[in-house]
Amino acid sequence: MEKRRFKNQLYGQFARVGKALGSPARIELLDLLAQGPRTVESLAAEAGLTVGNASAHLQILKEARLAEGRRDGLFVRYRLADDSVAALLQALRTVAERRLAEIDRLVEAYFGHRDQLEPVGFDDLRRRLRDGTAIVVDVRPTSEYVAGHIGGAISIPHDQIDKRLEELPRSKDIVAYCRGPYCVFADEAVATLRGHRRKAFRLDGGFPEWQTAGLPTEGAAE
Repeated sequence: MEKRRFKNQLYGQFARVGKALGSPARIELLDLLAQGPRTVESLAAEAGLTVGNASAHLQILKEARLAEGRRDGLFVRYRLADDSVAALLQALRTVAERRLAEIDRLVEAYFGHRDQLEPVGFDDLRRRLRDGTAIVVDVRPTSEYVAGHIGGAISIPHDQIDKRLEELPRSKDIVAYCRGPYCVFADEAVATLRGHRRKAFRLDGGFPEWQTAGLPTEGAAE
């Protein structure tokens, strides 16, 4: 094969992935799938799309081999094609955070001064868990916890924190995590816990980042 033809075809294949990522809706759908398999209906509701629109976006992701669909009874459940797709999303986010000042402005406008919640890094969390000084709480929806979670985490969805305080010992630090760095569930949970005078902190990252780092996980991932 002639060199230029080879290069054109090679970069054309790379561009298939870039084209599939060229939509805010499709990036959000992949971000949701990083939490675990979901139906089209669930994805559409979460992303604020019609079922037809979500299906069309998912078809593009399937054609680029970024997502897969599997029939489950009357529904089709989608999942990321493999772990490299989650790593790609995180790399995309890292580049955007470093190069686009607009992201900092958006995050500060929405979250305010998040450092007041004292983010805990992965190594720090592992040390606290080993020492027995902390417990880790997954505040995502229960279905996402079941699909996969940080090893040893307990599930208390963010909107149930007030009702389940008795499950959280006062003698330990509470580290809450959710879907990722831009998920508000952990921030809300930490604010609620601190309002009840608990020693609470948010994890600096979410389940997909923990999993991509190769750290211990549990759950029924397919």
